[in-house]
Amino acid sequence: MVKKGNVSSVPWWQRAVIYQIYPRSFQDSNGDGIGDLEGIRRRLDFCVSLGIDAVWLSPIFPSPMADFGYDISNYTDIDPTFGTMRDFDRLLEEINRRGLKLILDYVPNHTSNQHPWFEEARSSRDNPKRDWYLWRDPLPDGSPPNNWLSNFGGPAWTLDSLTGQYYYHSFLREQPDLNWRSPAVVEAMHDVLRFWLTKGVDGFRIDVLWMLIKDDQWRDNPVNPQFRSGMPLFSGHIPLYTSDRPEVQLIVSGLRQVTDEFQDRVLIGEIYLPLDRLMAYYGKNSSGVQLPFNFQLLQTVWDAAVIANLIERYEIALPPGGWPNWVLGNHDNPRMASRVGIDQARIAAMLLLTLRGTPTMYYGDELGMLNVPIPADRVQDPFEKNVPGKGLGRDPSRTPMPWDATPHAGFSDHPPWLPVTPAHSTVNVEFQTHESASFLSLYRALLRIRKSCPALSTGDFTRLDGPRSVLAYLRDYGGERLLIALNFGAKASEFSLRSMGAGRVLLSTCMDRADEKLTDVLRLRSNEGIIALISEARNLP
Repeated sequence: MVKKGNVSSVPWWQRAVIYQIYPRSFQDSNGDGIGDLEGIRRRLDFCVSLGIDAVWLSPIFPSPMADFGYDISNYTDIDPTFGTMRDFDRLLEEINRRGLKLILDYVPNHTSNQHPWFEEARSSRDNPKRDWYLWRDPLPDGSPPNNWLSNFGGPAWTLDSLTGQYYYHSFLREQPDLNWRSPAVVEAMHDVLRFWLTKGVDGFRIDVLWMLIKDDQWRDNPVNPQFRSGMPLFSGHIPLYTSDRPEVQLIVSGLRQVTDEFQDRVLIGEIYLPLDRLMAYYGKNSSGVQLPFNFQLLQTVWDAAVIANLIERYEIALPPGGWPNWVLGNHDNPRMASRVGIDQARIAAMLLLTLRGTPTMYYGDELGMLNVPIPADRVQDPFEKNVPGKGLGRDPSRTPMPWDATPHAGFSDHPPWLPVTPAHSTVNVEFQTHESASFLSLYRALLRIRKSCPALSTGDFTRLDGPRSVLAYLRDYGGERLLIALNFGAKASEFSLRSMGAGRVLLSTCMDRADEKLTDVLRLRSNEGIIALISEARNLP
């Protein structure tokens, strides 16, 4: 299989490496134990030295913090926890000055129940904003109008004692869902995009994009026949009528039209769907989001053959003109190194940064951070509190960025909102900067090579056959041919080069083979990945 790249007039978001920052956990600048915008600004030089191109910030808007910023009470301001609009403007200016891009979170599915819109909507049944949210009468016995469940556990309907109707919330009861069938809601939420785009923001990651429209007949979701005891309650139903409705594509198209009013902007959609449904969010004739997040690597078995097949299925499924993207970590999932194992975390890094498409990194993964155990009395995540004992809590992957070996890891002068990693004496930026074989050194080397080699950023992709435990592929552009060979196994393996020619190693995940010459056979140690420059073409597969 060969997938072609195209470097003519390539938009910045196709060449970029995106770096997600969870603002509460990146850097505290005022001693309250919570990260903020000024802290991020002070660490921008680190972002530049790492080699990323765009910074994506999780929500920074005013919020009661029932779900740590995903319950927004004002879409066009900054929460005092993170600073002021002046701090934001200064941060954006500094980001631009360094040649980076800024992507913000956009949370269109729901607001906080303390948003003025909802407070108006619940004031009476005939309030003009009543239809900005989803309201239904109780059933004759007083129970909720249907069987829809919250993704955070329990029913998705809460009875409003003031007006006697239930309102719908896909998540917490403090997060009522907006009614995207209301033209007034559409207009208001489009204006939110324009506000930040006018300020100079380069794009948005759109929260739960596939969930924006619900069934207008309010039908019960079907029972999930694969539900088993011990699974989270919300898995008991198939969300047929509460997600991925056909009408959502009109909403996506409208969001794209707004951002297209501005130049060189990007929309990234959070979409947890199977590949066939994910592809619909590219839209037709550039009417969808440019990057529907591809979470396949977050959800698959960590096995060379399985991942090779996944890559092939994803590439084949892409619509004409659709640009791929890859994700290995974010604020809602376990840390990459905890999921694949510390020995394979280097393989994962090389995979992420050498596949065709736009990669998104999660802060701290470049240090090999593991999930941090959270004592019961320190749990913050409402998901864990609502569904205890299921291992669904997201706190372990949201802990503070470790900058040095001081008691609070250089994140703050005071105890942080979540505990720092107990391994922060070595899992920190300062220590790993001076260690030539550290995770951070590997990431910096990977990003340098990616930036300097068009074959990696926009080149063609060709999968190669090899041993069962090895995933191998070529990336090439304009005569530059790079071989990537990744050993997913715990035993050494060999990969034949006879069909492609001699070469030399650019980088090993072990950080000790640079410039090694290769002839007929590439020998891979256990858990080792290699990027090699192939200098002579023989018979391309």
